[in-house]
Amino acid sequence: MTLVVGFAPDGRGRGVLHLAAMLARSTGDDLVVCAVIPAPWPPSPARVDAEWRAEVEHLANDALDRARERLPEDIPARYLIHHARSAPAGLLEVAEEHEANVLVTGPMGSTTGRLLHTSPVPVAIAPRGFRCPPDARVTRVTAAYAGADDDLVVAAAAVAARVGASLRIASFAVRARPPYTSGVGRTADDAMLADWVREIESAARSTLETVGHLPAAPRALEAVVGHGESWEEALEDVEWHDGDVLVVGSSAAGPLARVFLGSRASKIVRHSPVPAVVVPRGVAVELAEEAAAPA
Repeated sequence: MTLVVGFAPDGRGRGVLHLAAMLARSTGDDLVVCAVIPAPWPPSPARVDAEWRAEVEHLANDALDRARERLPEDIPARYLIHHARSAPAGLLEVAEEHEANVLVTGPMGSTTGRLLHTSPVPVAIAPRGFRCPPDARVTRVTAAYAGADDDLVVAAAAVAARVGASLRIASFAVRARPPYTSGVGRTADDAMLADWVREIESAARSTLETVGHLPAAPRALEAVVGHGESWEEALEDVEWHDGDVLVVGSSAAGPLARVFLGSRASKIVRHSPVPAVVVPRGVAVELAEEAAAPA
């Protein structure tokens, strides 16, 4: 299997390399580091276009040289420049060419945002400023859970078992601040939220029981609920450590075969303090079926 890493031609994005190294070391997958050079549109035979392309390609080669220096010595990788109409299109083309199972990219922005609505393979996102030790591995996989994500949890369990990590289910109870200062109306909201938490905790326990009976189960299982008056607070309410990776499923409203990030998942990814991997529903279903099959 292969991880394709999108590395900016200007050399920015050290966090992407840190995440790619941690994932590759944990999974044993091959690594392809790619700098995409967008083609000018409309194309022009003018000399200025040729000079611009030559300069950009020179910068991209310098960036890949820096990537070679930054990746740990125990992580072999291939480095390439790819010309495409846009960075997202180019990364998808390279992923298809190399039969990649994961795309690794940087924080939420235009490139990552477009990949999160078009990629047929999971997209791993390095949060802004992400760093990890040179020998880092994935030690815990956390699946974002809303009560109807059993395939995603089982798929995450399969990945956790494969890399020798533990599995955690995390749900997020967000109670938005009301547009008033009095306590009127909060009691009903609190009661509804408490009911939801009880239901989600019961569903999580049932799902973990299913995971525990898989042919290859992770070494440790747990479920948590983060509380807050915003998504940022709810995610911060959950304890995070080095080696954590958060797995998020794409929206049921989107295509089965591609990533499609809904509003809830988008908020979780944006505020995640650890790397997040967004998984298309079709991939989650396939991995869950493989995990449940008799050995």
